[in-house]
Amino acid sequence: MWRWSWRLAVAFVALSIAFVLVFRFAPVPYSAFMLERQMDAWGGGERGFRLRQTWTPIDNVSPELPIALVAAEDQKFPLHHGFDVEAIRDALEDAEDGERLRGASTISQQTAKNLFLWSGRSFLRKGAEAYFTVLIEALWPKRRILEVYLNIAEFGDGVYGAAAASHAFFGKSPGALNARESALLAAVLPNPKRYRADKPSGYVLRRAAWIERQVRQLGGRDYLLR
Repeated sequence: MWRWSWRLAVAFVALSIAFVLVFRFAPVPYSAFMLERQMDAWGGGERGFRLRQTWTPIDNVSPELPIALVAAEDQKFPLHHGFDVEAIRDALEDAEDGERLRGASTISQQTAKNLFLWSGRSFLRKGAEAYFTVLIEALWPKRRILEVYLNIAEFGDGVYGAAAASHAFFGKSPGALNARESALLAAVLPNPKRYRADKPSGYVLRRAAWIERQVRQLGGRDYLLR
């Protein structure tokens, strides 16, 4: 029994490392979250549902979008090694004080979760998320993590990645996005099924304005060159 368990563990580690190494260089055609959403649509009889995603190299994406996403989701992205320990500690302290437990996931964690795992909040899934986060931080450069995130993040129901989002919401290529449009896309990420970048609610407008201010405070695009 123990021998088989050990073999399964070794096989899982070897296979996961192989997948991570492949996706360091190869375009990501599909993520686990995309597959889950597609299966939900099939199972729920959503005949009109169409999943949209086109892989786009980061060099073909406006530099306004990556910095907007970092400003919105993970301002320490160039500095940490996958986990924002301070944000995790603050979130736990807030929970101890009776406040609602807020997320403290970095872009690296979100990339690992969206690419390889299922949705949910179980300890098993969180443990797997931490494992894959360590792997991609160890085996991918930061620029690659951000490139994959740009291509698999959900910006609307069935709309994944910068290319699909820029065409769906602004009728343009991702390379033509301006700072305001990039901030609007970043602003919907907390709940892309509820909010729309092309028809922004008051909340989205306020959050987009806040993101633009944060981009300026970080030093603009050059912040990601460090």
